[in-house]
Amino acid sequence: QVQLVESGGGSVQTGGSLRLSCVMSGHTFSPHAMAWFRQAPGQERQFIKAKTWTGYNTFETSIANGRFTISIDNAKNTLYLQMNNLKPDDTAVYFCAATPQQIRASVMTADAYDYWGQGTQVTVSS
Repeated sequence: QVQLVESGGGSVQTGGSLRLSCVMSGHTFSPHAMAWFRQAPGQERQFIKAKTWTGYNTFETSIANGRFTISIDNAKNTLYLQMNNLKPDDTAVYFCAATPQQIRASVMTADAYDYWGQGTQVTVSS
């Protein structure tokens, strides 16, 4: 059974930094990609960044450009999100996700992902 477990969330002040980690276990395949999403109260889940398992390709939107960096260590089955210069609008539950080996949708959409972590809370105070 595939499991994704996030860690590293917490409460910081504006301008602070956090590093989220997501460890994948129980898999017998290499996912095509892994990603970070976030969901603020009352809002839809929002794609942040994705990276192919090989590490060759990164997919991202304008969200947190220049402030968030995604990386992957497939030897450790771990996905990271380094978040710098955090702002109150970054407050949300952050989820990691993994695709199957073969994808069926854009990795920038939730539809591509079969496996999700439980989420980790990030709170940024002004």
